[in-house]
Amino acid sequence: MRAILTLTALIAALMAPALASAQAPGNPFAPVIQVNDSGITGYEIDQRMRFLALLRTPGDLREVAEKALIEDRLRMQAARREGIRPSPDEVLTGMTEFAARAELSLDEFLAELAAGGVEPQSFRDFAEAGLAWREVVRRRFLGRVSISEAEVDRAISPLAARGLGTRVLISEIVIPAAPGQEAQAEMIAAEVSQLHGEGAFAEAARQVSAAGSRSQGGRLDWLVLDTLPGPIRDAVLPLAPGEASSPVSLQNAVAVFMLRGIDEGGAVSAVPQTVEYAQFLIAGGRSAAALAEAERLRARVDRCNDLFAVAKGLPESRLRRETREPGQLPPALARELARLDPGESSTALTEGDDLVFLMLCSRERISPETKQPADRDATRSALQSARVSAYADGYLADLQAEAIIRRP
Repeated sequence: MRAILTLTALIAALMAPALASAQAPGNPFAPVIQVNDSGITGYEIDQRMRFLALLRTPGDLREVAEKALIEDRLRMQAARREGIRPSPDEVLTGMTEFAARAELSLDEFLAELAAGGVEPQSFRDFAEAGLAWREVVRRRFLGRVSISEAEVDRAISPLAARGLGTRVLISEIVIPAAPGQEAQAEMIAAEVSQLHGEGAFAEAARQVSAAGSRSQGGRLDWLVLDTLPGPIRDAVLPLAPGEASSPVSLQNAVAVFMLRGIDEGGAVSAVPQTVEYAQFLIAGGRSAAALAEAERLRARVDRCNDLFAVAKGLPESRLRRETREPGQLPPALARELARLDPGESSTALTEGDDLVFLMLCSRERISPETKQPADRDATRSALQSARVSAYADGYLADLQAEAIIRRP
């Protein structure tokens, strides 16, 4: 950062003639902009332009400098009305913190500014306006902002950006591959993967697929690509609409997928996450009685915790609740969970002679470095800061709309 500042100081020196020409003619300390009862001088504009040049601020420097100084005047006027005036020690601390962002001491930072023609008082005014405004915003808005647990849950969910990432419309054909029947399943899957067009694929799904989507011709609703298991995501990503994938091996099954549509709402990237899910086993496999029991259960439960009441008095093996990363899950289970939002359930899977009532409890992003869930307190703080910032931006816009701003 020191090297960058030195280079930008040289740039500022080269720009000095242009900056000097931007000053108001005549007395540089005469006001050139009036903001209510406070004037902005040509000298201040020149100083802010030099400061912005050192920070490598893009755009028309005079325009940016004038806008920033007008906003600083409005901030300081609002602070005076609130009886707020940072002390000299507070301003000095603020200046030191700003210098530290450039990995410099305050003295080193002031020396870099001096090399670019920026006076210490100009930097002090800049820091004071920022500190005063921070306190104005804290007093006016911080008490208004309350972040609920549900908002934190949504923020740490990998689906918080649903609709912003790449989504796909796919159809599926899942062919059972019981022990000893793998070769037959793979042969059928190889034939299916040669199909072209949604009509042919849908007809094949109705005939040979074991998935619950067979009655819809294998059609699934929009899925966020990031939530799909890796093998399925890799199979779908290179497809063009109407193309079928190569066979994908799942647990005791082989699947083929056809891409029907894609919504490029954002870059494709794997989201490190954990999924918490519950599996309640219903005796009878895919019998009519077991499926009917699953529908009654779906009507009774809205979240995973409700399943504990259902399982009360039953063997512990009937209800399992786990938290794992998608890559650690069997592909068939990961595929089903990818379709679900928290609180939704699926009955597409079986386990031995039992029907699996599968419910997604939650998804949470995890740090790719620590493999730990997102920090809820840090998330709440970030949400609070963003909301307070939005209030502050609106308040500043109101102040500017109400101000009398003129150029003498």
